[in-house]
Amino acid sequence: MSKTIITVENVGKKYTLKHQNSEQYSSLRDVLANTAKSIINPKSKLLSGASEEFWALDDISFDVKQGERLGVIGRNGAGKSTLLKVLSRIVTPTKGRITIDGRVASLLEVGTGFHPELSGRENIFLNGSILGMSKSEIKSKFDEIVAFSEVEKFLDTPVKRYSSGMYVRLAFAVAAHLEPEILIVDEVLAVGDAEFQKKCMGKMKDVSGEGRTVIFVSHNMQAVSNLCDTGILLNKGKVEIQGKVEDCIKKYMTSSRGINLTGLSLSDRLSRTSGGVFFEEVKGIKNGEECWDFNFDEDIAINFKVTASKDVPSLGFYIAVRNPFSEEIISNFKTVICNSTLQKDESRVFTVSVPKKSFRPGQYGLYFALSNSEYKEFYDVLDNNVNIPMLNINPISMDAHENAGFVSLPFNLKIND
Repeated sequence: MSKTIITVENVGKKYTLKHQNSEQYSSLRDVLANTAKSIINPKSKLLSGASEEFWALDDISFDVKQGERLGVIGRNGAGKSTLLKVLSRIVTPTKGRITIDGRVASLLEVGTGFHPELSGRENIFLNGSILGMSKSEIKSKFDEIVAFSEVEKFLDTPVKRYSSGMYVRLAFAVAAHLEPEILIVDEVLAVGDAEFQKKCMGKMKDVSGEGRTVIFVSHNMQAVSNLCDTGILLNKGKVEIQGKVEDCIKKYMTSSRGINLTGLSLSDRLSRTSGGVFFEEVKGIKNGEECWDFNFDEDIAINFKVTASKDVPSLGFYIAVRNPFSEEIISNFKTVICNSTLQKDESRVFTVSVPKKSFRPGQYGLYFALSNSEYKEFYDVLDNNVNIPMLNINPISMDAHENAGFVSLPFNLKIND
């Protein structure tokens, strides 16, 4: 059984937030305006210079085993970076205790641990010395570091002249090759190109295979899933869930979707267009049950139940798919659901299916619309922002999906009469 290499016990980190609206130099107009405001609202924090406590970490406890690959995930402001800084001894916790058995190498920001005036060569030796390594130990790893970073041409150039990508290449190479027992990596790898990111992921897997521990923070759930075997989900400075990385990612994805209308009827919505026909029920289906989480190698099926509020000839259906940046990546799938008249109060069920491996792993917003067959009059519209959850495609392995793209029109429609 692997020994515990990191123990975090009831750790908290408090910051004091100042609320003041004062500049070093104030004009007479500013003084008069602030005086008037203070008379009107004497309790205003911005005017009184009041402060409040903010707990970036609040009573966090967990253990990390030797050789474990731990993914730390959560929304912006959840406390991820603060946790890594505490573990790296960059900041001191306000309360609690941390026990670390081994040397720690951290890559938290571009340029962490580098002196800008020194060359790449000099910074390699500087970082090694900080980690407690002898000059001979650093020399034995020097060629591997340079080869991995691919910055040999600029090795004797001051790092202040490096691009952010070059900075990260060299910094990661140093951190990963100077044999620390614990490697801590923040979102900084996103600065590198796709090929280098893949190279870093492989290296971190190799590092953990040698018995060293990796703690990895990223908003890229695909990268976290591929690299890590355990996870921690942080929410407002607290540990919301800890355990298998798949469970942590699923919880994070579910909480990120906002309103989840699983099992609820859509028929009572007030947000219609013309209302001739409306969506009464929409469900993602897997193994006969409602689900919006699909694996990369699974077919996707979405069932729709529509009901007419008046006689409608030749009903049309429209789908758009958006990426996480709300940009439409597929917006030209149009089809006619029925060529004959859909009578008032008549309901119809149909299924839209998408072949497996049609989408890269990630989250996708869906947009559905019902219209006449000419797509000139829209009856009802559903958008993931209000009415339906996000579609989540889970990764299986890096090799399985790295070359996957989008099928031009990956939708098939079946009428369930």
